Amino acid sequence: MGNEKLLVGISTSQNPSLENPPSEPEGSGGGRRKRKENKPGNSEAEEKQEEETSRCEWNFSLVTVVSSSSAGITSDTIGSIETDPTDRLVATGGIARKIRIYSLNNLLPNTALHDDVRYLDHSGACDYYICVPAKLSSLRWRTGSGSQVIGSGDYDGVVTEYDLERKVPIFERDEHGGRRVWSVAYSHSDTVLGASGSDDRTMQMWDPRHEKGVAVVTPPGRRSVCSVEFNPFDGSMVAVGCADHKAYGYDIRKMSDPVVVLEGHKKTVSYVRFLDSHTLVSAGTDCCLKMWDMKESRVIRTYRGHLNSRSFVGLSVRQSSSGGGGGSAVGLLGCGSEKNEVVVYDTRWGQPIWVRAFGTSERVEEERAFVSSVHWRHGASGGEDECTFIGGGSDGVLQIFVGRRTTTATSVC
Repeated sequence: MGNEKLLVGISTSQNPSLENPPSEPEGSGGGRRKRKENKPGNSEAEEKQEEETSRCEWNFSLVTVVSSSSAGITSDTIGSIETDPTDRLVATGGIARKIRIYSLNNLLPNTALHDDVRYLDHSGACDYYICVPAKLSSLRWRTGSGSQVIGSGDYDGVVTEYDLERKVPIFERDEHGGRRVWSVAYSHSDTVLGASGSDDRTMQMWDPRHEKGVAVVTPPGRRSVCSVEFNPFDGSMVAVGCADHKAYGYDIRKMSDPVVVLEGHKKTVSYVRFLDSHTLVSAGTDCCLKMWDMKESRVIRTYRGHLNSRSFVGLSVRQSSSGGGGGSAVGLLGCGSEKNEVVVYDTRWGQPIWVRAFGTSERVEEERAFVSSVHWRHGASGGEDECTFIGGGSDGVLQIFVGRRTTTATSVC
């Protein structure tokens, strides 16, 4: 797992960025959250969780490292990694003001053994890139575009869609008052409907075919909206994660009030991702992930084992098609860490099943390096028994890992 166990110092910057998510002043609204977490049902689940021992059913290996010969000269933090719907392309965006497009065939080794790690340079590994006018915080492939259109959210508060074949912007929306857009997402049922969350405290839904927005929602906490996610299994639901320590679920057919309020995090909710139609996973800057039952608005399990108190470190979910016993969704959760590590959880256990250092302990201490984005590939040639996990660092380094399911599970110490 690597021996890098040094804590990262707290940033002194007061401006929100990929390194500093927006946060709510300490002490506000804490009473309701405490009562929610102390419900008998939740406490019993937490006690049971502590008694369980994590078991790893996967062997992960590093297969490719993509870096830049000019690393360290300019900031190149990777804020977003997304594979396209066809599983052939990978897009990255971040502080460098570039959308880079890679072919997965070029990044993954051809051999089955993956014995040798390949080291590539961005300039050679990247198929092409598009220069953009501002730092990027989020990328998403537009649903139904045939991998031709990608949307982005930037630090200037602008949502832009790019035609990748022509390498030009085809849609631009500047309705967040110049406040940073942290997240963009697309509906899976209405393939042109998009949403964005911003520091202006709103989640806005839009359609490029119409000049005016579809809806503007200010969640009850009236704090920054850090993450937006449409439910890919239920076209009527969209979730948001906010700096008021809560996540909300909205029915897009009636956006006036949230239909679900999830209370439990003690700091900013930086990411929300759906594991199945009624199960949501959230990440917070309180150093934990939480899996929620959306129907009952309760915590199913809390995941601890990574450091995340000041940065956006990424969150990605991989669902197992085999499902889980007892009605619980089964899958893998991936996130980064301010210890400059990539971390994988099995949804059945609250402790990590795999942790891998992204660099040396000296770099973490001297440069405050951290893993800033992660992504599970949608599919893999090995089906349920093989997976691909991609991580991006605050130094612009991209690392690709291949995982294979083992025949014998091993306990995780």
